[in-house]
Amino acid sequence: MRKAFVSVIIVAMAIVALTLTAYAGGYSDSAAKKIAELQDLEKNKKDMPETLEGITVVTAEKAKALQAAGVKILDNRVKPQFDTEKIAGAEWFFCDDLLKNSSMADKLNKEKEYVLYCNGIKCWRSPAVAVMLHDLGFKKIYWLRLGLPEWKQKGFPTE
Repeated sequence: MRKAFVSVIIVAMAIVALTLTAYAGGYSDSAAKKIAELQDLEKNKKDMPETLEGITVVTAEKAKALQAAGVKILDNRVKPQFDTEKIAGAEWFFCDDLLKNSSMADKLNKEKEYVLYCNGIKCWRSPAVAVMLHDLGFKKIYWLRLGLPEWKQKGFPTE
């Protein structure tokens, strides 16, 4: 009985911690819920959703065309991955930092367009950044759902 009670307390504390992390970042309940869903998908090795509300999903070809037109590409992966290989010209914009602190988005311009990517359809970071930025009022967000793997498969430049 005591073991079960302790287990329930631990689970409740984990849920509260996740909720506080999302609230600490300054995101709505719906955004916090969606981010938790994305994290669960990755944890369970499932594909990210095919679409996200308010976000335009793009192929590598479209992302490359957007980049050629001056749209900034943001890499949402962990720093060692970014430092090892990234889409040529991409800037690092770390998902986990934005999750903890929404003011990190202040260095971006809500009126500009951004392409977000990470490690492909099993990675939660770029869709989570898309959800967070959309929740903060960004309107021109593109998600390269298949991420760096698709970019490389197409033979597009990396550095």
